[in-house]
Amino acid sequence: MKDETIKIPQATAKRLPLYYRYLKNLYSLGKQRVSSAELSDAVKVDSATIRRDFSYFGALGKKGYGYNVKYLLTFFSKTLNQDEMTKVALIGVGNLGTALLNYNFSKNNSSKITMAFDNDGEKVGQKVSNVPIFSMKELQKRLCEEDISVVILTVPAKVAQAVTDELAGTNVKGILNFTPARLNVPSHMRVHHIDLTVELQALIYFLRHYSNDPEPIQEK
Repeated sequence: MKDETIKIPQATAKRLPLYYRYLKNLYSLGKQRVSSAELSDAVKVDSATIRRDFSYFGALGKKGYGYNVKYLLTFFSKTLNQDEMTKVALIGVGNLGTALLNYNFSKNNSSKITMAFDNDGEKVGQKVSNVPIFSMKELQKRLCEEDISVVILTVPAKVAQAVTDELAGTNVKGILNFTPARLNVPSHMRVHHIDLTVELQALIYFLRHYSNDPEPIQEK
């Protein structure tokens, strides 16, 4: 994201890609304007939160008119750097890593996995969905040569920290961590943890204990 989004609340920043995705759909359907209520129904975020999120960027809409879809789409495209391609590396080509390589953010034109790493000799030198797999011995060298700033970590939890420590000698600034390990990183790095087991357990807990709530619970 660009500098203007850095000072907004992190919760708002996490919702911006959600808004952007829906606006792309609206634009492709030829819709010219949208209200916060319509956005709320689509993305399952209450309209007051949407208006507050948008207010951090100034006057994006008009009372009684709503929001101009094309203008919002252009604005958030620039805010989210959608015009710039971010090359991503994946570390750990197991079942989950392979699934991510096959998916490779096909609905996102601004990021793409361009290389993967594994220590399995049978996988090294192969390709998954046209993404080459390199040896872990080449990790620092390849990441530096391609100036990779974002990596996806899908290695076993027991080696996650050791692999992360290797990244300190590269240009990596962001880690999307799919392992259950909680990583220690230098101050210039940012980690987003995605623990599927924890998310599933939380969902099951909510289903058992909040099943009588009149409104569905949405975690954003």
